[in-house]
Amino acid sequence: MKKDLTNYQIFNNIISEIISNPTVQEMKNYRQHYDCSCYNHCYSVSYYSFLICKKLKLDYTSIARAAMIHDLFLYDWRIKQPDRKRFHAFRHPYIAYEKASTLFSLNKKEKDIIIKHMWPVTIIPPKYLESYIITFVDKYCALQESYNYYIRKIISKKILRYASMLLLMLFIHIP
Repeated sequence: MKKDLTNYQIFNNIISEIISNPTVQEMKNYRQHYDCSCYNHCYSVSYYSFLICKKLKLDYTSIARAAMIHDLFLYDWRIKQPDRKRFHAFRHPYIAYEKASTLFSLNKKEKDIIIKHMWPVTIIPPKYLESYIITFVDKYCALQESYNYYIRKIISKKILRYASMLLLMLFIHIP
C-alpha cells in the first residue's frame, strides 16, 4: 500500500529543482527583512502560499515555484549603488522575473505571480487569484519576520529580562 505524501513532502518535491539551483542558493547571502535571509523569506512565502492554494484547490504548483523566486534579485537593497536606481519596491519584481526566467521555464501564471507580488505598489493588478494570495502572504511573512526580530531584540536586553521576571513575580503571587 502506497503511503500518502505529506504537504511538506509535496511542497519540497515541487520546488526541488529551484532550491537546488546555485543562483537561488545565493539568496541565503542577502538579508531581506532584518536578520531573515532572502532565501528563508521566499521559502516561507512559498510554503504558506502553497498551503493556502492547496486548501482552496488552486494552482499550488505554480504558486510554490513562483513564490520561491519572487525576490530573486541578489543584492542588498539597503545599500545604494551607482548602477542601481532607487525605488527597489517598484523595480525588484521585474529584476526577479528577468533573472528567474533565465534560469527556469516559467508559465504565464508564474510570471504574473512574480511581477505582481508587490501589488498595489506595482499598480497593475494581478490577473490570477494565486497572484493576490502571494501579495498578502508576502506582506504577512514580512510582518512576522519584523515582529520576530524586535521580540528577540527586546528579550535580549538584560534590563527587560529582569523587568519581565519582576512583573511575573508580581502577578504570580503565591500565598
